Amino acid sequence: MTPQDNLAAVLYGIEDLRLERRPTPIPQDHQVLLKIATVGICGSDVHFLVNGRIGSYVLEKPMIIGHEASGTVLEVGKNVTNLKPGDRVAIEPGVGCRTCSFCKKGKYHLCSDMIFCASPPYDGNLCRYYVHDADFCFKLPDNVSLEEGTLIEPLAVGVHACKRAKVRFGDVVLILGAGPIGLVTLLAAKAMGATKTIITDLVGGRLDKAKELGVDYTLKIEKNMTEVEIVSKIEELLQEAPDVSLECTGVEQCVRVALEATKTGGVVTLVGLGKFELTLPLENAILREVDIRGVFRYNNDYPAAIEMVKTGKVDLKPLITYHFRIEDSGKAFHMAKTGEGNPIKILIHPNPDDYY
Repeated sequence: MTPQDNLAAVLYGIEDLRLERRPTPIPQDHQVLLKIATVGICGSDVHFLVNGRIGSYVLEKPMIIGHEASGTVLEVGKNVTNLKPGDRVAIEPGVGCRTCSFCKKGKYHLCSDMIFCASPPYDGNLCRYYVHDADFCFKLPDNVSLEEGTLIEPLAVGVHACKRAKVRFGDVVLILGAGPIGLVTLLAAKAMGATKTIITDLVGGRLDKAKELGVDYTLKIEKNMTEVEIVSKIEELLQEAPDVSLECTGVEQCVRVALEATKTGGVVTLVGLGKFELTLPLENAILREVDIRGVFRYNNDYPAAIEMVKTGKVDLKPLITYHFRIEDSGKAFHMAKTGEGNPIKILIHPNPDDYY
């Protein structure tokens, strides 16, 4: 019997997040109906709440928010063979059209017709019950919890970033920004073989979390530090220049530091999104053949991310700092927006029996 109480967190406009009951969706032949276990708050969710848009994605009608999620399969469509009721899954939130040249070449994340949770006009999954394409739901191993399953989404960003950077055993890796994406990128880099890592941030608490996760060096950026001073401090701590720099803030100064600090012939991978236009020291990077690579979400990275957690190469549990019921979504987003309590990853539990 399909459940009826589908409470959802719906964004109506700037600073206008409401709770309302939506109809429980019915899965199509290729879909599954999921009972959502936990949903993580992402920086993009907060951006939509505060600004009503991200770039060309503009909120024009009420939208269920949330895209980092895990859940349990309740019903399967008649053509679904990879899942059954009772399976616990991590949800990859973006589904490509499957017919464009990018999808056919396996780069579905670049599909211009992608349906992505909580990217207008599509609803997200911060609700009690949600339907999703079965082939974008990944079964969780017995030793991986649903809460960890929720964090597979941000971890997949870190995995994809490190793949784009071609991180390999023995690499010296610089990560700029110790927010949630910087931290999962650190975890992915270490799991993929980085043997010396350094991370930077303005916030000491985030650097403390990075130490807990096993980073080798941290650098607290003071607001009056120049780029030259930051680069010098990085080299002083590492005793060499990094082979790979992963920029996870989008801040212009950090991008400039990444380009200047990276070893000649190294790689700078841009993970964070900031201003539409930046002023960058490209001549020096070009003459030193520093590769500059962009990152957009993830692409076939969920299986690797799940395997990292299953085998113990990555521990996501320390990233989870706060839990809220869906009824307290407003409080949860206020904490995410203001940073009160130094949150890293906030999880919201839509169903009352999954909250403890």
